[in-house]
Amino acid sequence: MPQVNDAPSPGTSAGTLPSISMPDRLDTVFGAMDFFDGLPLPDAVGHGYDALDLLRGIEVFLNCVPGASMVAMRRGLHAIGVDSRTIGCLSPRCSSAPLILTANTETTYGMTCLALDQDGPTVIEAPGNSLCFVNDLWQRHVADMGIAGPDKGAGGKYLFLPPGHQGDVPEGYFVVRPATFSSWVLLRALNGMEGLLQSRIYPLSEAADPPEQRFLNFAESEFNTIHANDFTFFEEIDTLVQGEPPQALDPERAGQLAAIGIVPGKPFRPDDRMRSILDTAARIASGIVRTLCFKPRDPGFFVYSGSSWKNPWPSHNHEFLSPEGARLLDARAVYHYFAAGTSPAMAAAAVGAGSQYVYTAEDSTGALLEGGRGYTLTLPAGIPVKNFWSVTAYDPQTRSLLRTEDPHPSVNSLSEDVRAEDGGETVVHFGPTAPQGREANWIRTVPGKGWFVVLRLYGPLESWFDQSWRPGEIEPV
Repeated sequence: MPQVNDAPSPGTSAGTLPSISMPDRLDTVFGAMDFFDGLPLPDAVGHGYDALDLLRGIEVFLNCVPGASMVAMRRGLHAIGVDSRTIGCLSPRCSSAPLILTANTETTYGMTCLALDQDGPTVIEAPGNSLCFVNDLWQRHVADMGIAGPDKGAGGKYLFLPPGHQGDVPEGYFVVRPATFSSWVLLRALNGMEGLLQSRIYPLSEAADPPEQRFLNFAESEFNTIHANDFTFFEEIDTLVQGEPPQALDPERAGQLAAIGIVPGKPFRPDDRMRSILDTAARIASGIVRTLCFKPRDPGFFVYSGSSWKNPWPSHNHEFLSPEGARLLDARAVYHYFAAGTSPAMAAAAVGAGSQYVYTAEDSTGALLEGGRGYTLTLPAGIPVKNFWSVTAYDPQTRSLLRTEDPHPSVNSLSEDVRAEDGGETVVHFGPTAPQGREANWIRTVPGKGWFVVLRLYGPLESWFDQSWRPGEIEPV
């Protein structure tokens, strides 16, 4: 018979392998955790669960910002009378009165939230020459309409079916099946209010005789569409979870939410300890995502080497996927913290179609932008756009349009007063006072207050993509 030898013992006591053993006391940011030979003593149990609940709360905040943002958007629209059969609009353009994440002041917007559980299958007639899209209540892309959609800018009828719809589907529509009953609809008409007024939203049951479309102009209305940064954030998420099919929630986020007590069909009733921890988690997570947003460490955010201009889609993918298929969690949190809505046409626009965005909160020295100083931004000649460009200033607290005496903190190519220099370049000025003779090229800022800027290109051309054209840095004066 073959001989079987005993393996030599290299010595595997816990005392000789500190990498797998637990000391009697572990000092942590959550307090000291005491153990008896690796077994947790009562204080370690309390601190351990406090730490775990805090970490889970932070994870939920960072991963669920898209959903909380849509709940807040819907709540804000409902507060001013925009329901599923009303199109809220910004005519002629958005002012700094409403708090809306990085809204621009040039495009004629229309928006509403569908209610497929109440209205049933719903038709949207998208206007021609538009850039429209729909996101579900988790802010996942559902459909593009208009230039980037299947109607190719000619306008078309889109039929949105509720989750689980089993009925007949009539012909003559672009059929869309969102995962949630409520979806955010953003209509952007490039030919202004005249184009937007061609939009229609109505239940399929009324398609034979659609009712007159109701529009509500909220361009000058003060209301809030921005999610909370405290315990209330988790109540916003619970509203979403309880109002939508459980299948709309992916297993990973469902597990994180369940760990803090948010479960479909069950009341969310945290005790005082858990409320305090979740409130702290939301505040910490807000600080983390602001750091990720304005001081990212991922080099993929930066558009050019040595530049402060950042691209909110580091992988140019609207689902925030890397080339290897990994979810870029930081990028997803960053984008949805300061912007609303995503689509392929925004993340990876084709030449001459869609739109591109870059942003910064720093000047050319790396210092944060401060409203009491003067700055300039030079856009070289030949700005590569088919449609128009804009430079817009925002409040870093609200991530909404910067509120000053001017309700439209923007310089853009749609204004006939904006002047180019003799060499063809356009210089945008920032500061509390206007440079003489350059008032039309000036954006007012507020002393003692920070700000950040977004450069938008609608219909970006080849020189943007090959980077033969690039914007200058923001230079302190």
